[in-house]
Amino acid sequence: MTHAVVTGDGLTGALDRLVDRVHGAEFAVVLSPDGLPLGGSRHVGAKLAEQISGVVAGLLALGLATTRTCDAGELRQIVVQMSRAFLFVATIRNGTILTVRIAGDDAEVGDMAYEVALFVGQAERHLPVSLEPASSVRSGDAGVHKRLR
Repeated sequence: MTHAVVTGDGLTGALDRLVDRVHGAEFAVVLSPDGLPLGGSRHVGAKLAEQISGVVAGLLALGLATTRTCDAGELRQIVVQMSRAFLFVATIRNGTILTVRIAGDDAEVGDMAYEVALFVGQAERHLPVSLEPASSVRSGDAGVHKRLR
């Protein structure tokens, strides 16, 4: 039996469970198609969410340019390997973006790759996002019609 990624306790709970399942996982953030933070795991404050949003925007631009140049189909995932951490950026078919950081010498990178793929596969059914047309966006509104909690 498959369990829904996002249940009654919301997106934060789902992201907390994702981080809790893999040794070394530090945080997870879901961004809207236009890069606005929709939710994060525990310990993800507004400043970190904004920084991740900016980093992911740049990575996605490079990834999309690469797919066009290489004529390689749709962009699914970007993995950035650093000396002490990995950053996973995965696109979800509804346009949302999952970002997860895992760190430490004994971090389970393969397990995180599996969990990211599992989350993405289930999330497209449970994270509906629809953006309002620009003409209907009100001042101070981020443009996300249906916010996730």
